[in-house]
Amino acid sequence: MKTIYRFIFAGGGTGGHLYPAIAVAERVRALKPEAEILFVGTKNKIEAQVVPEHNFNFSTILISGFSRKFSFNNLLFPIKLFIGTIQSLIINMKFKPRVAIGTGAYISGPVIWTASLMGSKIVLLEQNSYPGLTNRLLEKKADEIHLTYEESKKYFREKQKLYVTGNPVRINLKLIDKQEALKKFNLSYSKKTLLVLGGSLGAKSINNVVANFIEEVIKNDIQIIWQTGVKYFDEYKKYQKEGIRILPFISDMQAAYSACDLVLARAGATTIAEISSIGLPVIFVPSTNVAANHQYLNAKVLTENNAAILIEDNNLQNEFLPKVIEIINDEEKLTTLKKNIKQFSRPEAANIIAERIIKLAEAF
Repeated sequence: MKTIYRFIFAGGGTGGHLYPAIAVAERVRALKPEAEILFVGTKNKIEAQVVPEHNFNFSTILISGFSRKFSFNNLLFPIKLFIGTIQSLIINMKFKPRVAIGTGAYISGPVIWTASLMGSKIVLLEQNSYPGLTNRLLEKKADEIHLTYEESKKYFREKQKLYVTGNPVRINLKLIDKQEALKKFNLSYSKKTLLVLGGSLGAKSINNVVANFIEEVIKNDIQIIWQTGVKYFDEYKKYQKEGIRILPFISDMQAAYSACDLVLARAGATTIAEISSIGLPVIFVPSTNVAANHQYLNAKVLTENNAAILIEDNNLQNEFLPKVIEIINDEEKLTTLKKNIKQFSRPEAANIIAERIIKLAEAF
């Protein structure tokens, strides 16, 4: 009997939850070109744009997260969850996945739960050192749970399901010629380049500090590629001028990484995985608005191994300019950071997970 390779991927909301799923799906497609792959997300988040760009089929459900702060939207959460669950059930009944893969975002909850009701094999991907609530709630339904950090094991009860595989990175994420990359952003090859990333949603504190010190940065012969996040773009686009390239969202991260000499970024799991895989010097500014302060813990491991620089969010105004100027002009430091962060790379993660879910499909 011919094996049907049919996989459903659920996750999104942010790049941190979406790109690991895309990385695995790309490897599945490379290993099994006949595979049928469907992504499920929401129509108003990053996945609605990015998934079709990667030529995967995409369906949407109505769902939103539950805010830790009081919000009127929280009153609508039960209604949206009910609707999203019914939509997820219908999608799973029509698509009939052999394996359903969830990346831990709230979007994956109803999709993965209803897939388990249909008898699909369940695989969860956990990017952060402190696992998200959705993955912890779905633990009993899972056949396998793939972790990025060894420390995450203590938060799960069913140890036999756990694999420390690493955070999957996209196939095409390789450095290209720097001069060619700089041309894509209309920037000079003769100047140092700072890449500023606040995550796919943007980071207010990072945007503020860049805006406050932008003239001093320019005076020090440094140019900037600045991803503001979609919701902040209109506020900061006025700062664009020669040597300052401002974008709401960077689709071509390969070019952005290749063009820069130094990265300033949040310490999200996907950012860490991508930067370590290609070996870039980075200053991490961990977000304070995350569960169990996991971004700080992730970044601290790297800084303790001289693989990255750490600036805490409340010190950013004082430390941003001197740290950037010091590090971007210190070739020896840049080389050391590149070499050391490479040691944290797990380039085989996407391939390992892809092979595991293919094997689960074959055992269906």
